[in-house]
Amino acid sequence: MTESLVDELAPCRARSEPILRPGNTNCGGCGMSIGLNMLSRAVGDTPIQMVIPACCGIVTAGAFPSSAYGAPVVASTFASSAAVATGLAHVARLNGERTRVVCWAGDGGTYDIGLATLSAAAERDEDILYICYDNEIYGNTGGQRSSATPLGAVTTTTPAGKSIGKKDILSILVAHRVPYAASVSLAHPEDALRKLRRGLDTRGFAFLHILSPCPTGWKSEPSEGIELIRLAIRSGLFPVVEFAGSGPPAVAVEPDFSREALARYFELQGRFGKAEIDLDEVAASIRDTWARLGRPMPPGDER
Repeated sequence: MTESLVDELAPCRARSEPILRPGNTNCGGCGMSIGLNMLSRAVGDTPIQMVIPACCGIVTAGAFPSSAYGAPVVASTFASSAAVATGLAHVARLNGERTRVVCWAGDGGTYDIGLATLSAAAERDEDILYICYDNEIYGNTGGQRSSATPLGAVTTTTPAGKSIGKKDILSILVAHRVPYAASVSLAHPEDALRKLRRGLDTRGFAFLHILSPCPTGWKSEPSEGIELIRLAIRSGLFPVVEFAGSGPPAVAVEPDFSREALARYFELQGRFGKAEIDLDEVAASIRDTWARLGRPMPPGDER
């Protein structure tokens, strides 16, 4: 770690009360749990309130009156987390508090059911940090497909594999001209902590997108979640980028567009077992994604 990065991450010290307490009922290898632990370290002593809609994250809390969360949490409906967070942020401001309000939501409550209130909060530049932990399914309600589910993935509602690709949620939020938006790799903790800290420190609306492995839904080994993220990044399937103001994004982790990494990513997940994955089609989609990011790949660059 460079000296400048050490200085930058100096505020990222562990909270006296972790956001995710031990003894929770989350699945082994859950990417959401890793993300919550990273958020806990990034928050440090900053006072926060969390809004969590219907998703695996709100089941984490457990049964009243106990809670697996070490921070105040409001449980919202699928559709209203950004609206609830907006209200909390306005109350905090009126009371002169420096509380940072954080939405912690899955892909169903972000890409689909919650998109209207998310868009409204982003358009108004509300003072909230919205974090989507994206496990690419409705994990808490039976493993149905969402618009975050990738092409070919088997879910309870796409038993033969999903026939269309994944929605580009980060570009949608960037199109709102929010002050800060970024994708986050749990496999690169230094970069993840820096982005979480920046999202917490941003005044106005900030959006973070975390690729969150789900061994239950992905039909993968719990121990291989971080490796799956690395493969998704190496292949170019998951760009790790950062948008702050106008102009092209900063690329935090450069891919090598490895065809071997792309193939291995699919091989390690049972959810792709019933679909014929055309790697040429996926590679073409990756080329298109990077071209839209302003970083076109030379023809045939994928290896």
